[in-house]
Amino acid sequence: MSKLFDLTFKKWNLMPSVCLASPFSFRILLVSLLLLCGSARAAENLPVPLHIAVAGDKQQTDASILAARRYAAFWNTGDPVYAIAALSPNFYDPTLPAGRPQGLAGPLQASQTFRAAVPDLSAEITDMVVAGDRVAVHLRLKGHFTGRFGDMVGKGQVIDFQAFDLYRIYGGQIAENWHLEDNLGLMQQMGISK
Repeated sequence: MSKLFDLTFKKWNLMPSVCLASPFSFRILLVSLLLLCGSARAAENLPVPLHIAVAGDKQQTDASILAARRYAAFWNTGDPVYAIAALSPNFYDPTLPAGRPQGLAGPLQASQTFRAAVPDLSAEITDMVVAGDRVAVHLRLKGHFTGRFGDMVGKGQVIDFQAFDLYRIYGGQIAENWHLEDNLGLMQQMGISK
């Protein structure tokens, strides 16, 4: 988490004295300012689901859809501002892969590692189903393996794989994410597995 704050301080030339009493307070202030200042830009950059089915209270479902679109924007752009806005401060990953830290640090690490291998990664929401405090999302991720993944160096291989996420929304943010990615297909496309 401190790396994120260091990155934030450097990116926006903030002095540490500006920091509030706790990292959580600073996070809320930062997200609020960024979303208020860049709301038009942010709204334009949020992926729009190709298909969507919604059931439930409009206020709750609108907040759930926004959180899911912000999280998809994080995967689409790699910009941590979207992850900070989408994920609850108490975010929990029940399907955490080995070696990935719990909480916000997990997706940030995963994105950084994957973008080192596939710098032009893009994500689209092909399907979204919203009901109550749950959102099911089918993502399609595409790009080219031109970077490094472990010991492997890409040769421009086309990457096109799917992920399925089930979010539990609390307070307008993703509190939990059960996810399943087509890792075998991805490894085959990268030439790591046959």
